Amino acid sequence: MEVAAVEEHDGVQENGGCHTKAKATRYTSCSSLKMFLVALSFAYFAKALSGSYMKSTITQLERRFDIPSYLIGVIDGSFEIGNLLVIAFVSYFGAKLHRPKIIAMGCVLMSVGTFIIALPHFIIGRYEIETSVRWLANSTRNPAPCALGSADTAQARQIPDVPHKGCEGESNLSMWIYVLLGNVLRGIGETPIQPLGISFIDDFATEENAALYVGCVQTISVVGPVFGYLLGSLCAKIYVDIGFVKMETITITPADARWVGAWWLGYLIAGVITLLSAIPFWFLPRSLPVSEGRSPEKHPPEQTSFIKKYQAEEHSSFIEMAKDFIPTLRTLLGHPVYLIYLCVTIIQLNSLIGMVTYKPKYIEQHFRQSASKANFLMGVINIPAVALGMFSGGLLMKRLKLNIMGAAHFAFITSLIGYILSLFFFAMSCENARVAGVTLPYNSEDGLSYDKHSVFESCNLGCSCSPSEWDPVCGDNGVTYVSACLAGCTSSIGSGKSMVFSNCSCIGVAGNFTASAGPCDDKDDCDRMFPYFLALSVITSFIISLGGTPGYMLLIRCIKPQLKSLALGFHAMATRTLAGIPAPIYFGAIIDTTCLKWGQKRCGGIGACRIYNTTAYRIAYLGLTLSLRTISFVICIPGFILLGRQLKQEERNALHSSITNGGAELEALRKEELVISNSEQSQRIADNGTDRETRL
Repeated sequence: MEVAAVEEHDGVQENGGCHTKAKATRYTSCSSLKMFLVALSFAYFAKALSGSYMKSTITQLERRFDIPSYLIGVIDGSFEIGNLLVIAFVSYFGAKLHRPKIIAMGCVLMSVGTFIIALPHFIIGRYEIETSVRWLANSTRNPAPCALGSADTAQARQIPDVPHKGCEGESNLSMWIYVLLGNVLRGIGETPIQPLGISFIDDFATEENAALYVGCVQTISVVGPVFGYLLGSLCAKIYVDIGFVKMETITITPADARWVGAWWLGYLIAGVITLLSAIPFWFLPRSLPVSEGRSPEKHPPEQTSFIKKYQAEEHSSFIEMAKDFIPTLRTLLGHPVYLIYLCVTIIQLNSLIGMVTYKPKYIEQHFRQSASKANFLMGVINIPAVALGMFSGGLLMKRLKLNIMGAAHFAFITSLIGYILSLFFFAMSCENARVAGVTLPYNSEDGLSYDKHSVFESCNLGCSCSPSEWDPVCGDNGVTYVSACLAGCTSSIGSGKSMVFSNCSCIGVAGNFTASAGPCDDKDDCDRMFPYFLALSVITSFIISLGGTPGYMLLIRCIKPQLKSLALGFHAMATRTLAGIPAPIYFGAIIDTTCLKWGQKRCGGIGACRIYNTTAYRIAYLGLTLSLRTISFVICIPGFILLGRQLKQEERNALHSSITNGGAELEALRKEELVISNSEQSQRIADNGTDRETRL
């Protein structure tokens, strides 16, 4: 703050002392700004880690609480609801208060919310695996899945769902409510980090470094999900009740649709990291001196005056600030370029949030990968490409010295290229798993069957099987059956994961084939296509993310400096309201329509989906994602027109201002010349009078 230091000590110190003081001030400013940058990057990392871990546990939460995808969308969107409650006020009033300390309080709230999400694991009972064996376990011998002669055909078709023991006293309040409430609190705590942090950097960093600093912070925010998904991958391998059950008694593997990992463990780890991120902000100053690169000669006068006004009004009362809120908001919403930018980003974020939320689930269901592997691949392959793209975008913007229009064109072109490449995902298909009575009829391998009663055939009509339970077995013919009972198996050998069922009347013509526990691993075509899917996913993610930082800087630079914090906050509020909240819900609801077989809750009722129609899933998931992006491209056209008009108007205003200033300077010079001329004339008259007197 060289200029400010000289002004403050003018007339008190000599120029040498002023220079020394200014030098020390610049050093303190630089170190404080770097410390703030490091602290903000860590906070971004913590919030990104916990947010990505939430998305990595989607299938785990579905299975643990037996809820459909649209309810998971409600839980995921509750984070944005928390943001919505306070973001407008935090963005406006926070810019006039102690920004670092407000960010610190937000990090503490995020930590508390993360701990609350893990709370249900410690207050509910152990996870009970859905299985058909428990209905028949009546002796020390291995159970006979198909109890022939135990009921007539009519009764076999409609077996009542007997409530599990202990359901009578179970609370009507579902435990997933705690996860939702904790996520709301996380959203409230996350609110000040982005608008106050980014505006703080842009206020006190040099103009040349601001884009690079924002790019670094955004890059760290993408590195966080790498560790979040890796943490999700690790916890998905660990059984949910690890330490409380004997693992040899567990009859399923992580690849099973009923497997639930230790989802709660990752939330405890994320909560501790978020709590640590709050510490540095408590020791940072409220404001920093203006950098040398932001002196009035190198910086727009309106932003310099805004920073001085901000520093002069640090102690303004809350009521005085509140009076300006509505007029300021009205001015912001009257900005046409800002409104177009808002609409485009809302639509694109609907596409992005819906895609990212359910991408691990898409990999699991479409390519039949385990939750652990899907999260691992997201963390080590896809997310680093996004981080590299965002950092490269910020670096390119600095190297190419892109102005506002250049940044807009750059962001549009990269998004369009990524859109074109994404069309190839439709060609990367994978056939449905072959499940008798679900995706193909019994005794046939042609066609699909969506009839929920098609699991019954003449080979299992006398077995008293429940059509609603999901306890798959793999027959020797390579076909998966919903349960050993529906496969017509009358005896079993072994226990746990090594259990083998024999004398299965529905497997083979003779009916003397065997079946092993768990679904068949018939995914050869998926394994061949999956590497191409990953490669294309990495390329498109990198290209699209190249325009992330230039697009974000467009938001900052297209508005007046005094509206910057409010614009960032309102943008975040609008995108959370119209994209972050609804996108996971309607994406999940559409995905639910492609379910072929629902699980059963412990106390009766429909649980989580066990198997999807992969063709319908692919069309719905990719079609909705790309349709939204198509709409956003159309809206960009008037946006470019309005932005061009705004830039031309600013150029005309600048030219008019320079002409006006130049005219005023010319008038002053003329007056000065006139004064000098008059003075010279008077001097000559006086000299002539003196000469006359001398001669006389």
